[in-house]
Amino acid sequence: MISRDFLKAGHAPTLFAAFLYFDLSFMVWVILGPLGVAIAKDFHLDPAQKGLMVAVPVLAGAVLRLVNGVLVDRIGPKKTGMIGQLIVLAGLVLAWAVGIHNYHQVLALGVILGVAGASFAVALPLASRWYPQEHQGLALGIAGAGNSGTALAALFAPALAKAFGWQAVIGLAAIPLAIAFVVYMLLAKDAPEQPAPKKLSEYLDVLKIPDAWWLMLLYAVTFGGFVGLASSLTMYFNSEYALDPVIAGFFTAACVFAGSFIRPVGGALADRFGGVRTLSFVYALAAIGLTVASFQLPSAYMALAVLMFSMLALGAGNGAVFQLAPQRFRREIGVMTGLIGMTGGIGGFYLASTLGLAKKMTGSYQSGFIGFALLAVFALVALHSLKARWRAVWPRLHGDTVSIRV
Repeated sequence: MISRDFLKAGHAPTLFAAFLYFDLSFMVWVILGPLGVAIAKDFHLDPAQKGLMVAVPVLAGAVLRLVNGVLVDRIGPKKTGMIGQLIVLAGLVLAWAVGIHNYHQVLALGVILGVAGASFAVALPLASRWYPQEHQGLALGIAGAGNSGTALAALFAPALAKAFGWQAVIGLAAIPLAIAFVVYMLLAKDAPEQPAPKKLSEYLDVLKIPDAWWLMLLYAVTFGGFVGLASSLTMYFNSEYALDPVIAGFFTAACVFAGSFIRPVGGALADRFGGVRTLSFVYALAAIGLTVASFQLPSAYMALAVLMFSMLALGAGNGAVFQLAPQRFRREIGVMTGLIGMTGGIGGFYLASTLGLAKKMTGSYQSGFIGFALLAVFALVALHSLKARWRAVWPRLHGDTVSIRV
């Protein structure tokens, strides 16, 4: 999958630095989910409050991705990433040193963690600008595999919380982030060709283009499903199947690893077969998986298998959407990464919050799963209505002599 041409085409140290920064930022972005059982016990939270608690960092990250997208185009991805990492490190250390004493302070921490989630809008253009058009899917898939950081949180945070207390985990999380910051400083490098700065008003001109909204919708389903589940599954497995939080974290980590590491495969498949065709399979499979998951299956292992299947589909879709985006918005990829990432986060906020709300109101997560499955079906129908025009128009947009695959 990684050819010699690919290795020669870009800048491998920057690609690695982008991945590591993204990976560990995502680890802390969703850390309230794996810690959610312990936090909810201390502050006596109901299911809706737990859902909001894990959804706030996702929403904050969504909004801040737009800010980072603009900063990337104005001051460059490396400087933008440095600023974001320092804010998150300071927030974690302060929260650990002062302590978190109530639910509202947890939500305030969630807003700071949203800065880590906004790393998406930095890491992807940092990597993308080094690679030619024919390698965009794979390059962005590798950088975007930093989604796996959500699995690290699920894997280690519950066990550490059990041993040292959940507040100590907040401080411990700053250690790997500090290491990633040093690596980023040493290895990351902005690509030689950077777009000229624009007026702030010009950045939102892309919103006048319908294709921007469609790409945002497509990613709201794929990434929204991924991060919404990553944030919620530890509490889901604990609540529905009475699993110990540590075991529930292991189950969540398995799902997240599946969705994260298939992202480069999704990008590579989109490079080979086209993003539209790849996404068509993704939405169909995700809708099926989420619908099956909505029924309380007889065992936790059956639920694990179905949710891993769903996460595989959604993870592949994340890579496929970002094979399409640079082909349509090559000159605006910084701000488009922010906008697309923003709606991806909004999709995650919707899923995480509605799962908690559904559990509180009905005693079951079913309506939350079904609602998101219907969004996947809508995205599939929309994609099929758009594909003929995209295939006819996009190859001519930039006057390319090299064919692109939509």
